[in-house]
Amino acid sequence: MTPLLWILVAIQIAMGAFDTFYHHEFTERLAWRPSQRHELQLHSVRNMLYALLFLVLGWLEVHGIIAIAIMVVLVVEIVITLMDFVEEDLSRKLPPSERINHTLLAINYGAILVLLVPILIGWAMLPTAVVPAYAGLLSVFATAAALGAALFGARDFAAARRLGRMASVPAATLVEKLPARQTVLVTGATGFIGSRLVASLTAAGHQVIALIRNPAKTEMLPPPVTLITRLDQLPADTRIDAIVNLAGEPIGNGLWTEAKRRRILASRIDMTADVVKLIARLERKPSVLVSGSAIGWYGLWQDQVLTESAKSHACFSHELCEAWENAAKPATEHGVRVANLRIGLVVGTDGGFITRMLTPFEFGLGGPLGSGKQWMSWIERDDLVRLIAHVIAKPELSGPVNATAPIPVTNTKFTEELGRRLHRPAIFRVPAALLRAVGGDFANELLLGGQRVLPNKALSNGFVFRHETLRSAFEAIL
Repeated sequence: MTPLLWILVAIQIAMGAFDTFYHHEFTERLAWRPSQRHELQLHSVRNMLYALLFLVLGWLEVHGIIAIAIMVVLVVEIVITLMDFVEEDLSRKLPPSERINHTLLAINYGAILVLLVPILIGWAMLPTAVVPAYAGLLSVFATAAALGAALFGARDFAAARRLGRMASVPAATLVEKLPARQTVLVTGATGFIGSRLVASLTAAGHQVIALIRNPAKTEMLPPPVTLITRLDQLPADTRIDAIVNLAGEPIGNGLWTEAKRRRILASRIDMTADVVKLIARLERKPSVLVSGSAIGWYGLWQDQVLTESAKSHACFSHELCEAWENAAKPATEHGVRVANLRIGLVVGTDGGFITRMLTPFEFGLGGPLGSGKQWMSWIERDDLVRLIAHVIAKPELSGPVNATAPIPVTNTKFTEELGRRLHRPAIFRVPAALLRAVGGDFANELLLGGQRVLPNKALSNGFVFRHETLRSAFEAIL
């Protein structure tokens, strides 16, 4: 093993660690995506082979048939990598940074083979033997890399087995309350909620018109779907039975700078205004507009129970939701029923706030935020899709409708239940002062504040939640 070869191996380890932590664990979250089960299986085998190679090359010279076996392992690793490339192309769209990283890994691995294979061929010509070859700190480094590769190989294997046990509810059953063959316009169709709604509608035989801003995300939507990028692409004689307006700049993916606040507000108000303009020019008006909102409308409260008749406290979340709901009201002037869904924290593994919690919790680093006494009013994603269908189908439902499960929990209870389901402790409390210092209003309103919201309108109108308790929801999705 030459110094240049060790340098290339170290670069390969560093790039592989970056790919694993940044892409696989944090941005792409492969361990929680059922579609990536086969990719995880490939990763598991490849990581175990890497662990073997690092240990052997870090401590030994292998001669004869053992050197030939190591060359076979290198060939198998190449085959697995090629299979992984094919699996990735078939099952997901890689972000640019991951594609670049994979390209660099392949180039660097080729350079390693150019230097390593001649050494192995030379060893293969010798009598079969295992000769210790301690390389000082390099051997220690190789051992650490081997342990890391083995750990994540075992983790990927376990995650693949878990994904095999996770069964999704048939999408068509979520919108069974709707009359037959409805035409539904969905804005925010590629989002966490919108994509599941579109899948449910199409699976049940309804016609979907999906407004998308990013054409690259069209593959997320199952056919048959009519795709548009602007509402003015729809002619006035388009038949639309219902509109579900979910589009808006994400509020939980960054600090609330002034520019971010303006984008959050404008994205919702402008889109909703465009929806109302569409309704105004349609020759045949839709029967209902189900427009998004959030429990942030109520502002920050302590333990007080909040129903649709509750008042609000002033804060940015209230300002946002109030403006969003007001933008939808003019649709009533055209004879359209308007229902504002005040959505709570949506629970699901494909997106939403919980996705940021799963990785630290799975590694035993989770815990309450601040005091843990703040209330978390949540709803499981499929229940939310069912509630949207229920609101569309029930002409008596209008105005604000709380979209939360009947049994909210405190943050402490939430973290305990998540830790219990993942079989991990939840003891690492994050200090409130630290969160406020880093996140400001973002932390104060989304992480440390809370609302104890009950879905009175939905319950009194006969809606039945499949997951009334958080334990039930976690058992269904995790």
